[in-house]
Amino acid sequence: MSVISNIAKIPELRRRLLFTLGMIAVYRVGIFVTTPGVDRNVMRRIMQDSSASFLGMFNLFSGGALKQLSIFALGIMPYVSASIILSLMGVVVKPLEELRKEGEAGQRKINQYTRYGTVMLSIVQGFGIAMYLEGLNGSSSYGDVVANPGWIFRIITIISLTTGTAFIMWLGEQITERGIGNGISLIIFAGIVAGLPDALFQTFQQVKIGQMKPIDMLVVAFVAVLTTSVIVFFERAQRRLPIQYAKRMQGKQVYGGQASHLPLRVNMAGVIPPIFTSSLLMFPVTLANLKVPGMTWINNHIQTGNWVYLTIFAVMTIFFCFFYTAVTFQPVEVAENLKKQNAFIPGIRPGKATADYIDAVLTRITVGGALYVAAVCTVPTLLRSDYQVPFYLGGTSLMIVVGVALDTAQQVESHLITRHYEGLTGPSSARIRGRKS
Repeated sequence: MSVISNIAKIPELRRRLLFTLGMIAVYRVGIFVTTPGVDRNVMRRIMQDSSASFLGMFNLFSGGALKQLSIFALGIMPYVSASIILSLMGVVVKPLEELRKEGEAGQRKINQYTRYGTVMLSIVQGFGIAMYLEGLNGSSSYGDVVANPGWIFRIITIISLTTGTAFIMWLGEQITERGIGNGISLIIFAGIVAGLPDALFQTFQQVKIGQMKPIDMLVVAFVAVLTTSVIVFFERAQRRLPIQYAKRMQGKQVYGGQASHLPLRVNMAGVIPPIFTSSLLMFPVTLANLKVPGMTWINNHIQTGNWVYLTIFAVMTIFFCFFYTAVTFQPVEVAENLKKQNAFIPGIRPGKATADYIDAVLTRITVGGALYVAAVCTVPTLLRSDYQVPFYLGGTSLMIVVGVALDTAQQVESHLITRHYEGLTGPSSARIRGRKS
């Protein structure tokens, strides 16, 4: 209660929290705005039979919008896919790499390109969704999803879904700028958490009618708690490199000489790798709906929960852990900054030797971090299929929820501490360690 009262005493923090909650509320209301020309009651029944497939995972990341056939059915995934493409291009395309080095001005330009890419991907995926919905007519025992199939329906669907995704993207940017936390991550977080009460209710109903044994429910609960604990432990784990500042004279005063540390997180990439991987693995579904040759075969063989899917997911997640860490953390730049500040790592020469040392340490801890992310995102999926959990329980969703919660809590705590209020975790010894260096 004291923390809540402290938050209420800071006008700026209070405004930011209320703004964030307001934007999330707008997002949740939009989930129930149905795309014109479809029957969402039929789609809801179809989705109940597909909770363990790619559709279930797609519905999870869209916050239940696909089940409602909402204008937000594409969710924020086109934006994530556009970010992936630009990140990959930034490594091989020289102009993009130079833009990234230009600081805030260059980042604004990259963000603009990301928006353009989001719209283009939304158009393609919107067309794929329209074709998929038309394909459900006649193939479902629940009735027709689309009332009047044809190009008019497809164009309306493309416009509705593209507009919905653009609006979600705008909401996320507004939350990041004027609210608390990363807006895009918070929107994904809100979508996952919103389905939790219904999922728990379904689980208790299955236990009540005997479809699921109480011991199985306890095992699932134990795995969820254990996975959450592992995520919290690794997300807060750091390797601290000692930093020593050289003494310097200014007049008769001596400055410097103090010791500090450079924190390197075990999982420097955070929740980005599993989100990237999930987004890319959903793309074959869209291409299959567009009748792209070979995509139907790929889609049929990469189903959520089978060994092919889990192997590809683990390998891609490990790759993105290293890739995103390499893109966001530059040992050469860190070494140069230390040298400019007359700081050094004890026993390591400044300059290139320091950069090589930081890179070697970062590579070693990223190996552990990447293996942790891959394990957390695949093991719960295996258990879900073994125990027939009636909702999508995956390490990816747990990692996103816990990671975003830690990020947001750390930002709230930073606001409290800078204004001399006690943070969320009480004494300074229990502070939430930041997830970013």
